[in-house]
Amino acid sequence: MIKRASLIISLLSLLLISGCATTPPKNIDNACEIFREKDDWYKYSKRVFERYGVPVHVQLAIIHQESKFMYDAKPERTWILGIIPWFRPSSAYGYAQVKDETWDWYRTKTTRFSDDRDDYEDAVNFIGWYSDISHKRLGISKWDAYKLYLAYHEGHGGYQRKTYLSKPWLVKVAQKVKRRAARYAGQLKGCEASLNRGSWWWPF
Repeated sequence: MIKRASLIISLLSLLLISGCATTPPKNIDNACEIFREKDDWYKYSKRVFERYGVPVHVQLAIIHQESKFMYDAKPERTWILGIIPWFRPSSAYGYAQVKDETWDWYRTKTTRFSDDRDDYEDAVNFIGWYSDISHKRLGISKWDAYKLYLAYHEGHGGYQRKTYLSKPWLVKVAQKVKRRAARYAGQLKGCEASLNRGSWWWPF
């Protein structure tokens, strides 16, 4: 009887932990509250900054725009006659809304073959890696959320061809990402010290 009760408690604990790991933060508009609720996320984003030089607030702003921090986000299906569900417009998936072919390219180039798009740690590493390439190929500052997002959305070739100029809606979205990144940066100034104090035990 005691063993059965212990097993049930263990299963419930696992369910609670997995639920906390996959649900979006309660307040996705405040960087400090995001990291206080998801305490491992700051560690992962900080590692990306140290590895690729892409600031934490830029990473957050891109994820906010792409998925609102939903681990299994996908593009909405198209509908036929408004009633019949049809295919999704792309294979984009996960926190960073990365397409299948782009994710395969990333995993091959980084040899991180076990990375998953629905894992926050892996998603922010992708954003750092991709933004680092945008910096090297296109000369975009890693602190420029506006231009990084345009290159992120249009691809490096599309950014070079300035395809975004024919998409006024995309320019507005990139401006929104820039403003959100600035807000996140301001918020982090008030809590980064306390977040860093909890990082002394990081293994790497």
